[in-house]
Amino acid sequence: MFGLFKKKEAPKPSHSPEGYALRSFAADFLAEELDILAVTGPMGFGAVQQEDTGLWEASIGLTAWMEEDTPEIHREEVGLVALCDDTLRGYLRQRVPPDFIIKFRARLSLDGRRMLLVDLPQPAFDPDLKAILEEQKKPESIDVDGLGTFTLNRQVGWYEAEVDWLDGKVHLDFDKGEAQAMKAAQDTARALLSDAQSWDGRVRAFAAQQLTDLANQWAQDGEDEAPEEITPEDFMERMELDAIQVDDQGGFTFWFEDGEMFWGHAIQVSGTLAGGPDEAQMEG
Repeated sequence: MFGLFKKKEAPKPSHSPEGYALRSFAADFLAEELDILAVTGPMGFGAVQQEDTGLWEASIGLTAWMEEDTPEIHREEVGLVALCDDTLRGYLRQRVPPDFIIKFRARLSLDGRRMLLVDLPQPAFDPDLKAILEEQKKPESIDVDGLGTFTLNRQVGWYEAEVDWLDGKVHLDFDKGEAQAMKAAQDTARALLSDAQSWDGRVRAFAAQQLTDLANQWAQDGEDEAPEEITPEDFMERMELDAIQVDDQGGFTFWFEDGEMFWGHAIQVSGTLAGGPDEAQMEG
């Protein structure tokens, strides 16, 4: 599979009949193979399975890279990708962790935004890449007027903080992005917090309207006797607010613990400042 599995101890390649899929996948990459040293990003290898072949398109972000025999370091983010079977997918997830330095052979994509893995990656070291790695692992925080201090969660790419909400605390987060977009998301958060009592009631009432019947269906499953009916009022009271996500378009998503109405699954309510809550569902 593109020259992978050259070492005896490595997993064996899949003998998939879908050779065309492999050739088609490789067609977007240059023929030249390069020996690369690179720093992996905060998230490990992820993968999406192709329905027609059963193969996985695995990928991990690289935050810095260099050719082994040249001093130039490239700081633009690129994706390291591979089309692989279950065995290789598991190997990559185990052996290529986030925030790590690796060495591998790869082919650059035609647009320079991806690299195609053609040999198994190995741990590596370079002092300049090590410095970059240590810098990227440092905690990153921002102070937001009226909201508090937010810390970047690098694994999901958003800033998060714990803020006051009515008589308790709630996790609040917004995506890392351009300064203007983050400011707009912060404005969404301020609008919700400034009228927390009203928004809390509207969101809970909408969720109860949409999901109380479903909660009663779940309550009946596996019961020999009819359980006590959950009313909309009961539903609203049992919801426990955990987190609020906001965006730069005035959108929000409230996440609730379900009070065991859905056997521990979360309740999600989304909407906008302009239109109010417009979607509620049981997650998971």
